[in-house]
Amino acid sequence: MGDECGPGGIQTRAVWCAHVEGWTTLHTNCKQAERPSNQQNCFKVCDWHKELYDWRLGPWNHCQPVISKSLEKPLECVKGEEGIQVREITCIQKEKDIPAEDIICEYFEPKPLLEQACLIPCQQDCIVSEFSAWSECSKTCGSGLQHRTRHVVAPPQFGGSGCPNLTEFQVCQSSPCEDEETMYSLHVGPWSSCSMPHSRQVRQARRRGKNKEREKDRGKGVKDPEARELIKKKRNRNRQNRQENKYWDIQIGYQTREVTCTNKTGKAADLSFCRQEKLPMTFQSCVITKECQVSEWSEWSPCSNTCRDVASPKGTRVRTRIIRQFPIGSEKECPELEEREPCASQGDTVVPCATYGWRTTEWTECRVDPLLSQQDKRRGNQTALCGGGVQMREVYCVQTNENLLSHLNTHKDREESKYQSTSKSSAAPFLSITFEITASKPVDLKSCTGPVPNTTQLCHIPCPIECEVSPWSAWGPCTYENCNDQQGKKGFKLRKRRITNEPTGGSGGTGNCPHLLEAIPCEEPSCYEWKAVRLGDCEPDNGKECGPGTQVQEVVCINSDGEEVDRQLCRDAIFPIPVACYAPCPKDCVLSMWSAWSSCSHTCSGKTTEGKQIRARSILAYAGDEGGVHCPNSSALQEVRSCNEHPCTVYHWQTGPWGQCIEDTSVSSFNTTTTWNGEASCSVGMQTRKVICVRVNVGQVGPKKCPESLRPETVRPCLLPCRKDCIVTPYSDWTSCPSSCKEGDSGVKKQARHRVIIQLPANGGRDCTDPLYEERACEAPQVCQSYRWKTHKWRRCQLVPWSVQQDSPGAQEGCGPGRQARAITCRKQDGGQAGIHECLWYAGPVPALTQACQIPCQDDCQFTSWSKFSSCNGDCGAVRTRKRAIVGKSKKKEKCKNSHLYPLIETQYCPCDKYNAQPVGNWSDCILPEGKVEVLLGMKAQGDIKECGQGYRYQAMACYDQNGRLVETSRCNSHGYIEEACIIPCPSDCKLSEWSNWSRCSKSCGSGVKVRSKWLREKPYNGGRPCPKLDHVNQVYEVVPCHSQCNQYVWVTEPWSICKVTFVNMRDNCGEGVQTRKVRCMQNTADGPSDHVEDYLCDPEEMPLGSRECKLPCPEDCVISEWGPWTRCTLPCNQSSFRQRSADPIRQPADEGRACPNAVEKEPCNLNKNCFHYDYNVTDWSTCQLSEKAVCGNGIKTRMLDCVRSDGKSVDLKYCEELGLEKNWQMNTSCMVECPINCQLSDWSPWSECSQTCGLTGKMIRRRTVTQPFQGDGRPCPALMEQSKPCPVKPCYQWQYGQWSLCQVQDAQCGEGTRTRNISCVVSDGSGDDFGKVVDEEFCTDIEPIIEGNKKMVLEETCTQPCPGDCYLKDWSSWSLCQITCVNGEDLGFGGIQVRSRAVIIQELENQHLCPEQMLETKSCDDGQCYEYKWMASAWKGSSRTVWCQRSDGINVTGGCLVVRQPDADRSCNPPCSQPHSYCSEMRTCSCEEGYTEVMSSNGTLEQCTLIPVVVIPTVEDKRGDVKTSRAVHPTPSSNNPTGRGRTWFLQPFGPAKSQRNPKEGKTTD
Repeated sequence: MGDECGPGGIQTRAVWCAHVEGWTTLHTNCKQAERPSNQQNCFKVCDWHKELYDWRLGPWNHCQPVISKSLEKPLECVKGEEGIQVREITCIQKEKDIPAEDIICEYFEPKPLLEQACLIPCQQDCIVSEFSAWSECSKTCGSGLQHRTRHVVAPPQFGGSGCPNLTEFQVCQSSPCEDEETMYSLHVGPWSSCSMPHSRQVRQARRRGKNKEREKDRGKGVKDPEARELIKKKRNRNRQNRQENKYWDIQIGYQTREVTCTNKTGKAADLSFCRQEKLPMTFQSCVITKECQVSEWSEWSPCSNTCRDVASPKGTRVRTRIIRQFPIGSEKECPELEEREPCASQGDTVVPCATYGWRTTEWTECRVDPLLSQQDKRRGNQTALCGGGVQMREVYCVQTNENLLSHLNTHKDREESKYQSTSKSSAAPFLSITFEITASKPVDLKSCTGPVPNTTQLCHIPCPIECEVSPWSAWGPCTYENCNDQQGKKGFKLRKRRITNEPTGGSGGTGNCPHLLEAIPCEEPSCYEWKAVRLGDCEPDNGKECGPGTQVQEVVCINSDGEEVDRQLCRDAIFPIPVACYAPCPKDCVLSMWSAWSSCSHTCSGKTTEGKQIRARSILAYAGDEGGVHCPNSSALQEVRSCNEHPCTVYHWQTGPWGQCIEDTSVSSFNTTTTWNGEASCSVGMQTRKVICVRVNVGQVGPKKCPESLRPETVRPCLLPCRKDCIVTPYSDWTSCPSSCKEGDSGVKKQARHRVIIQLPANGGRDCTDPLYEERACEAPQVCQSYRWKTHKWRRCQLVPWSVQQDSPGAQEGCGPGRQARAITCRKQDGGQAGIHECLWYAGPVPALTQACQIPCQDDCQFTSWSKFSSCNGDCGAVRTRKRAIVGKSKKKEKCKNSHLYPLIETQYCPCDKYNAQPVGNWSDCILPEGKVEVLLGMKAQGDIKECGQGYRYQAMACYDQNGRLVETSRCNSHGYIEEACIIPCPSDCKLSEWSNWSRCSKSCGSGVKVRSKWLREKPYNGGRPCPKLDHVNQVYEVVPCHSQCNQYVWVTEPWSICKVTFVNMRDNCGEGVQTRKVRCMQNTADGPSDHVEDYLCDPEEMPLGSRECKLPCPEDCVISEWGPWTRCTLPCNQSSFRQRSADPIRQPADEGRACPNAVEKEPCNLNKNCFHYDYNVTDWSTCQLSEKAVCGNGIKTRMLDCVRSDGKSVDLKYCEELGLEKNWQMNTSCMVECPINCQLSDWSPWSECSQTCGLTGKMIRRRTVTQPFQGDGRPCPALMEQSKPCPVKPCYQWQYGQWSLCQVQDAQCGEGTRTRNISCVVSDGSGDDFGKVVDEEFCTDIEPIIEGNKKMVLEETCTQPCPGDCYLKDWSSWSLCQITCVNGEDLGFGGIQVRSRAVIIQELENQHLCPEQMLETKSCDDGQCYEYKWMASAWKGSSRTVWCQRSDGINVTGGCLVVRQPDADRSCNPPCSQPHSYCSEMRTCSCEEGYTEVMSSNGTLEQCTLIPVVVIPTVEDKRGDVKTSRAVHPTPSSNNPTGRGRTWFLQPFGPAKSQRNPKEGKTTD
């Protein structure tokens, strides 16, 4: 109920009484006793319960077979049987570990699966190896036993059958025994556990009476105070030693064993039956076993995570305990002394953890030169490069919440100080947090995680767009420089051009245009003048029909730019006067109209040049003989006039480049920053430039010569970009000095700090002058404190108490074997005391605390200890010796002088040192000498990095002594390597020629293409830049559209000559003839056609006719003018529409003359003949065109607009423009040329540690990474990203156990004995093939004594020597290979298993009943393999062969192969084949040998083998009689007839046999 969480809630439900048919009735109709409850207690689950409750998953139980499927089992098990396994799942409260209702856990997570399918694998029977060879006979004489054993290869699993006997016996006989066989053996039992002798009080009570008197006497004797002081010091030292040895409670006790005499049946007998002089010892001193004792756990340490971290909220905390007492003689190690568990810091005081993030510096300037290829000529001059480039930046790591943490700490400090100094009321109030906006200091790069920001990027330097201008216009008329102010001003003729492409500064561009206006001073300027448009008809004077008259000119008023203006403006201009003309009368000479004036021959007039224009007219008809006006002479048919009479002195204003932007103090600064070319600008400045007046081809002249009002500006405002100061981060923290001491490292250590430039200075900002790197010497590190074990003197030798020794020899003397202990303490190297735990960590193994000792008895021989060996003089084959001497009474004993038993001198050969060096392993990669490459402005110039050239490769040298043992390489006077110079070839880029010149535009009118090419000069090699795509002749082309002006070259015609009459019609002045004219190709200019050029430059299709047929009218005939132009066809062209032209009568006919015709010509408008449609056409886009100074980046694609006539010919654009056709195409578009970025690599990492600490195969590796992948046609990344070189060869030293000795029972034949083994120091080369060669132990002194991963060395262990006749277990076999359960080579997931076994050995058959069981032991393993078992069979030998089971690794085994598939080992026939020439076939039936045929009985058995007769049938060539056989079957080629001419036929006998068998194949043939 309510909002509370947890238990105590109530759930309700409705309960009602219902009739069996379903309708509701009264409650009283139902039994009240059976009424269900309408409410129950419940647990209300809230979200925070998720932390308190969880599902507990029990383990899966055994796989049980599915009942329905287990009924029908297949004969042969393949994979196993399907089963089901179940587990328990409960909801628990985690803290109290008590069960809870499932509904609580189900609220957060569905209940996990309770059961799952599983597999019960096939039963696997025990598999054993083959038997070993038979052992030797157990007895050297008489009847004995010999045995052979086998071991278990795979244990029985999943209900498989158990292992067979691992031992087999057989009786063996040797020669009869001469002596009587010994029936009895001396048997020693195991030692008892170590026990303490009686307590000191009991022993002292016995001796107290005796000792009192002695002590009195002893005390009296020591009167000397110095002696007393010495005794006192000794006692103190002993007490201190005992105290220092508090970690080891060493107590020496004793242990006993039983010695019995047994007969060969194993029964005990009296000791007298075992005849032996010296019986084994039945007692010995021993050390009481003590278990390890540790203290209680300490308190938990604070959580390692002292701050709040979202990413990893858990830290760890630790608690420790210390060893109070170390174990003595115990197998158990001490328990763990440290325990860790995860924890999370709690509470409000926990500050957030420091967080780190990447920061980047400003990008450097954009640079193009790294993209240039090796051959690019622009590498020499990089100032004007533009387009795509590369820029770099540095990445560093900073603490991102540094300010927040420092604020929180400050806040905390201030809060604390507020409480401490409440009296100081004048303290400033605490202000809210303020962040100073500064760069954070760099920290170690390893602190930052996550992707590293990129350090290079593509950038773009805008290319300068050079100014492009139109051609000059024609010279204008003489006009005032300013028509609005004409007072006293000079006159100028002007010509102009306009800017067609605005310039931009860009990189290396001038941004300046050439002058756009040229002026020539002139006289009599005017601003407006009349311009004749058309000459009117010749009107004869006085209204006559013919004769002299005038022509009136049609005029318009134009301004100095040639534009038509209001006629009123020309009121002051001179109006053109009417022109005198002559309208021919009948029979008068008729002349044509004057042609238009030609273009002026010169643009100006000087001393040697004068501008002229010509016009001409021709004779159309001659005059009659009588009365007509005659034609003028030829000079009157041409007129010349002067033109462009102004002098050739052309002036123009010339501008210099704009100067630097200088701050203009007169203009107030901007209130806001504006942007100028994408950069913030902070103030207004002024720019000036020089403007001078220049006379063309002369130089600077006075400014008055140029039109003042058109002078360009010399000053303009500009925006000054903001100053940028150098900004650097604060210094990083000092790098740490070495915190741990280092032995033998005397070098001065330094620590450093650095900072990073994050903004470079620009526009006159403050330079970066402060150092970016500082270093200082570290304080001297503490001297390494090393520790050593100090061993104290051995205490007295403790014997077994005399009460235990009883009557044994030496018991009364107090001599014999015993045990003694000593104290050990931990010392610093300087002798100062240290805690025992320091030595456990740093001082190596603990020295022995006890040792066996001997108190010599009277009969024992006593010697001094062995001396050290004498030194070797270095000669090969020399010997060294060591000595000892007999001591005391032993000198007098003869047996002690026996040098065979007790040698006094020992010799050994000196080491004979001869060394030879051998190279091992492969050569390393070619490695360049290490050195820093100069890096310019943080930019690695591509292709200039030292990645190639001469390097060295290395091969390791190994040094061996004369016994083939690996030794330090220094013994061979080698530094460990053979060094060899090598070359890493430098990459060479693809080399192409320079671009050829552009070809001419493919079209003289309209849009065409022009082409240029490069060709291959050298292919790339060694990873140089690849070539662009080349054609079949190894060329690469660039094709761009081009446009030729259609009227660039024009045909110019002179007037037709007079018609030369070829057919004389009675008179010579009229009739049909031919007339000609000159047609020339001329270059068209703004001033009209000027220079004569080659005819091919003009369109040949457009070339006007140079000659034509003509008709010269007779004097009395009508003369009409030249045909006028054709009228235009109406569009669209249609044959139903016409065009026409007309001619006007010039001279009326005389009375008898031919009348004037109707001078109108008409023709239909035929498409593509005299009528054309026009349309715009757009070319394809060009390739992406870059500036000449760019390598890549932004370019422009262009296309051209053509006006195309309907016959496909390109014509002048004006034809389409006149029709007003739509043209909404974009002619230019931006495009990108991918930049050829060479692959950039990081520096090589430092060399790694050696992969092996010793041996021949160690390698050091260094790596580099791709910092910038290649792009476009850049140089690809090399494949070699990792280099290796061999490590110097070091010998591998290790401790190695020797073989166990045989079990030795001292002074007895059987029972419990000991076996021992040694450890030796061996050297190997680290390979698996080298098992090590023994060397002096001094080589292993620095190696921790660990063998087979175990620190505890076992050099002696108890063993049992069986008595003659005992039945005993053999030693354990070695562990089998790890085997896993598989089906068809697929692991079923049951894990691997290894097995070992012990076989039973019987020495006497009658003791079989006393034999132990054979033993089997298994353990799980990881690196298992699948093995398969299959039957193998030898070749048949007669009717038998050997069949065995083999494992897939080649081992022969028993078990493992399926019995149902076992091949036959015997194939004898039943009954046997006794008939001559018969044998038993593979089918186990009797067959006949080759050449014989079977004769079968009625019941199908062989009765006899009959020889088959042979008949030779001659062939056609033999010319013999044809022998025919009616029963021949199966012809076969004869074996003795190589030519194949004859054939042998077998004759099949008549009889009951239906078939014939081939004994070789065992197949039946019909």
